[in-house]
Amino acid sequence: QLVESGGGLVQAGGSLRLSCAASGRTFSTMGWFRQAPGKEREFVAAIRWSGGTTYYAEFVKGRFTISRDNAKNTMYLQMNSLKPEDTAVYYCAGDSRTVIAGPYGFWGQGTLVTVSS
Repeated sequence: QLVESGGGLVQAGGSLRLSCAASGRTFSTMGWFRQAPGKEREFVAAIRWSGGTTYYAEFVKGRFTISRDNAKNTMYLQMNSLKPEDTAVYYCAGDSRTVIAGPYGFWGQGTLVTVSS
């Protein structure tokens, strides 16, 4: 089970940190995706649980940071310098295989991030 938290309303230029708590199983790779209104879901970032190698979509490089806490079995997405176009429902995902942009077998319910201008 994957449970996201940390979404909310923030002004442009602000920051938010999303969390994704995993329970019941461990994953080789975990990732963040987002889906804006009227748009398809897109890859944001991913992390390999062993070793911590990270991967980012070009549009978040330098602004977002993905990380994990092994002891808590939790993944994070620190989002800085947020823009109105970052407004979306953010989903975390996990898989036992080494996948980056997908496909992932397990998904959270999503958390809404709204960035006001």
